[in-house]
Amino acid sequence: MVRKMAAELLGTALLVYFAVGVATLSFGFNTAGSSFAAGVVATALAFGLVLLALAYVLGPISGCHINPAVTIGAWLSGRIPMADALGYWAAQFIGGILGALLLWGTFSCSPLYSRSKTGLGADGWGAASHIHINAGGAFLTEVMLTALFVFAVLGATSKTANAATAGIVIGFSLTVVHLIGIPITGTSVNPARSLGPALVVGGTALSQVWVFLIAPLVGAIIAAVIHLVVADRSKNEVVV
Repeated sequence: MVRKMAAELLGTALLVYFAVGVATLSFGFNTAGSSFAAGVVATALAFGLVLLALAYVLGPISGCHINPAVTIGAWLSGRIPMADALGYWAAQFIGGILGALLLWGTFSCSPLYSRSKTGLGADGWGAASHIHINAGGAFLTEVMLTALFVFAVLGATSKTANAATAGIVIGFSLTVVHLIGIPITGTSVNPARSLGPALVVGGTALSQVWVFLIAPLVGAIIAAVIHLVVADRSKNEVVV
């Protein structure tokens, strides 16, 4: 269990450092120039490719959840016991905060960085949303995006799926949800990814983070229920 928790902590920290780092460079430092679309694509690919790599490296150790929403989906599907799920959650949130602190420390070495202006790739709604979506719309969006992502994860990692391609399916699923989600909320689908940057940045990001903590969990529950309904139970799908 210690190895699993260490893998989850490390994986979440790396996801935040590299993928949220690209988001900050794209939208905080404006490295994508005047092309918002280029920043969206770069950030979406960063999240997807980092997760794809981590899925193959950390998957054999912990399953590479590195996301509390995925963990709750796995728990509801009967794949891990509650004790393990709680340990995963603790490791993921610590990893998300650690990754955000390391990223902030990196950018703070630049004279162009301002925590209040540049930010740290935090999610948001209202004025913090590219399309200025309200809180209700942000909540619904995160539920839908997380439901799709967790459903894809549960399906790709089931006993009836092809284990060799699981990482590819998971990575590209995360890329897809970011392509639509970034202009709307910045895309969370991962409470640990959202909490870390929000704690570092504070202000509006911290006051709005509740949406990105609760909505992904609701989406994960919906995904788990749908998965249990459509999964082929005759082939011993659930991994206990």
